[in-house]
Amino acid sequence: MSGTKILIDTNIAINLFKGDDRLGLLLQDREAYISFISELELLGYQAITIEEESSSVEMFLDECTIIGINSGIKEITTYVQRQYNLKLRDAIIAATSIFLGIPLLSTDNGFERVRELIFIFYEP
Repeated sequence: MSGTKILIDTNIAINLFKGDDRLGLLLQDREAYISFISELELLGYQAITIEEESSSVEMFLDECTIIGINSGIKEITTYVQRQYNLKLRDAIIAATSIFLGIPLLSTDNGFERVRELIFIFYEP
């Protein structure tokens, strides 16, 4: 991967919490961004206990730049939804990556079809 900035999908964060050392090395020295959608998904993830939420999840979120919704991301989201028929959450995450002009790292290969996206597929 080239560049220092990267948008991380929710599934990447979950793999990190599960102890994926290879992924940890891959992200080392990268500037991590996440969509507010991923933030909400992580905080609501049922497999994470309250103790884990208050420690590892919040520490992880503190290390990331969380990107909220804005008019540019909204516009790109509607285009991506219409063009590629993605679920709303995936369309917002893809649109965030496109808007920022940085790669999206995910274990979801459904993003591969979005031509405007710089997509990096990660296979755990």
